[in-house]
Amino acid sequence: MTDVASPLAAVPPLSPHLVCADAAKAIDFYVAAFGAQAIDVMRGPDGRIMHAGLAINGGGLLMLTDEAPQWGALSPLSLKGTPVTLHLNVADCDAVFARAVGAGATAVMPPADMFWGDRYAQVQDPSGHRWSIGQKLRDMTAAEREAAAKAFFAQAATCAESS
Repeated sequence: MTDVASPLAAVPPLSPHLVCADAAKAIDFYVAAFGAQAIDVMRGPDGRIMHAGLAINGGGLLMLTDEAPQWGALSPLSLKGTPVTLHLNVADCDAVFARAVGAGATAVMPPADMFWGDRYAQVQDPSGHRWSIGQKLRDMTAAEREAAAKAFFAQAATCAESS
């Protein structure tokens, strides 16, 4: 008998494990929006997804499961929100944002150039998970980022005072 390596043999040191109201639909969304590939899907006796592994963004691993309230596994839709944002570093923020929205995500923040040197956007996926999308525009030193942040927040305070 030949041993066959698990498709999850090279698991990254940190892998988010998301609970989704409908993990099968979530997989379809992540494939369409972010180019993910389903590499492992296990179903329970009831046919619901108990575990799925998706390769995402050139090396990340995203794990999913269907909601299982009896085990305390509730999705952001059931919880009425999430305190977590998942971040993708990409080559083209605008294209990934457009693809995610086209696949069914809700635009939270359209792409914009940010003071820390990234082009940045946010979406909420149909399962209620929040995603940020970042594209490095330029490298900045810590001192440059600190100065840019100081200028940004000073301008924001001035705008708030004048409104």
